[in-house]
Amino acid sequence: MPAPQHILIVDDSATARMFIERCLAVAGLGSATVATAANGVEALAHLRSQPCDLMISDLIMPDMGGMDLMRRIAASPRLNQVRVIIVSSASNPAVEQELRSLGALDVLQKPVSPAAIRAALENLDDDQDHDDAEDSWG
Repeated sequence: MPAPQHILIVDDSATARMFIERCLAVAGLGSATVATAANGVEALAHLRSQPCDLMISDLIMPDMGGMDLMRRIAASPRLNQVRVIIVSSASNPAVEQELRSLGALDVLQKPVSPAAIRAALENLDDDQDHDDAEDSWG
C-alpha cells in the first residue's frame, strides 16, 4: 500500500497537532499534505470536502470526540474507507476494542512517537498485504 499522501490530524490541542505532524515528518511522511481539525465536527466537514488517505485522531475532544467520529465514519459508505489511527492518553482495552470494531487500524498511547506511527503504518501495510493474499485465494 502506498504511503499516505493526504493526512488529517484531529486533536483539540494545537500543540498535540503540531507534535503529531512533526512525528509524521520524522517517520518519513514529510512530503504528505497535512490538514488539521480541532474536533470531530471539523474533521467530518473536512473529510466530506477533501480526500484523505489517513486520519490520526485524538479520542477525547469537545463537540465530537474520536469515538463518535469513528461511529460516523463507519456508518458512511463514502467515508468508511478512510484509514484511521486513534491516539489517546487513556488506556482502556474495551474502548480500544470498540474503536477497532468500528474500523480503527490502531490505537496509540500519547505521547505518540515517530516510531509508533511508523509501526502502525507498517502494520497497516502488513494487513493490506494479508488482505490482498486472501483476495487472490478467494
